[in-house]
Amino acid sequence: MRDELEQALMAAGDLLAGRQIMDLSPVGGGSVGTSWRVMLSDGEALFVKLARPDQLIAEQSGLAALRQWADPKLIEVPQVLACLRLGSRSALVMAWWPSGRGDQFQLGRGLARLHRRSAQSNPRRFGWAQDGFIGLGPQPGGWCESWGEAFTQLRLRPQLELARDWGLVETDWESLLSPVMDWLNRHAPQPCLVHGDLWAGNAAVLEDGRGLLIDPASWWADREVDLAMTQLFGGFTRRFWEGYQQEWPLDDGAEQRIEVLNLYHVLNHANLFGGGYQQQSRNTQGVAA
Repeated sequence: MRDELEQALMAAGDLLAGRQIMDLSPVGGGSVGTSWRVMLSDGEALFVKLARPDQLIAEQSGLAALRQWADPKLIEVPQVLACLRLGSRSALVMAWWPSGRGDQFQLGRGLARLHRRSAQSNPRRFGWAQDGFIGLGPQPGGWCESWGEAFTQLRLRPQLELARDWGLVETDWESLLSPVMDWLNRHAPQPCLVHGDLWAGNAAVLEDGRGLLIDPASWWADREVDLAMTQLFGGFTRRFWEGYQQEWPLDDGAEQRIEVLNLYHVLNHANLFGGGYQQQSRNTQGVAA
């Protein structure tokens, strides 16, 4: 794979602009595909992600949308430099951003400003124009007029259908979907662009203090879905929340909606990985009721 990837990079038009590849090394990554670091002769580094073409098309569209609304003074969203085909897989090429776990204040501010800017564009519907992925799980596209309908029909119901394979009976949830939909509709949020898969592995702090967002599963949703997920697996600090609240304070009742919003991710993990996530899904049924 190394040789095939190197040949594809060298043949990619103006991507290298006459520079030579000095090193090509695999790096740790997420659950989708494999990742590589490319060191060039002028000292620049590139990040390359290999995965199925449909997965990378969805990621590329999410990155482009986030870049449209992100304030680069606060937060960086990588620009896709090239998308190359390697047999049955594709390679997404981006700049390499050195990052770590510094002060998350600007990360929080940047996310809030991204949410607010996109909401101010006055989108009228919730959803996404194409099918995508949440990690390795499917994330169906489509549009809904109301938030409650979008969350229950585009997100919860497809995951509940998949959960039949490990014994979660969809009909046990049927009577709960309508009340959840009505409850979320009473909240009546404005649609905004969300990252959609905001766990700590998909966010970081750059050396200059700005935030970094990668690997999105974006859609137009209630901004609370991003904030809820930051509490699901940990890794986000008090400074992140201070930054977010300074820029755009959350609505009243946000804390009461966290567990139901995170049910989408718990179900997705239960469908992908099993284990304790399956019991957690069953436990959340009582909360939703």
